[in-house]
Amino acid sequence: MADLTKSDVSRPSALPTARLLQRPTQPLIDQDSNEYLDNVEEEWNKRVDVEIETLVDSMVDIVSLAAMGDKDKFRIAEEAFQAQCRAESMIRAANSLMSTTHSMKLLLLLSDEAQIAKRRDAELRSVQAEKTDAQKKVAALLDELLLASKSSGSGSTL
Repeated sequence: MADLTKSDVSRPSALPTARLLQRPTQPLIDQDSNEYLDNVEEEWNKRVDVEIETLVDSMVDIVSLAAMGDKDKFRIAEEAFQAQCRAESMIRAANSLMSTTHSMKLLLLLSDEAQIAKRRDAELRSVQAEKTDAQKKVAALLDELLLASKSSGSGSTL
């Protein structure tokens, strides 16, 4: 033990979990694209269902609290507090639904490459068809113009 040298010098070494700029060689998920998209869709549906359920339950509770009857001041204050809490949970659920719909819109706009490509290809076909039609019309008009000039030019030489 006396042979061990003690020092306060740090000895830098790589951490065992350091994996900078290394990509995993195995895929992170063992799903094909359709399964992954189905799972994502199911998660979005569950999130929307939870928020809708919160809105409906809160509305039912607020309506039940609004029942008329013989109530003392304490009961009225208690129901007012419960109604306020339910209204706040409804506001949070509505904001969450708005955020979810905004995210879905962005996903639709930014991730729907197949639909964008289909629309682009359809527009390209339409423009190409219009172009060929215009070329045919121009060729026909040019032929008419050339024939008219030849016929008027040959008539003046006689």
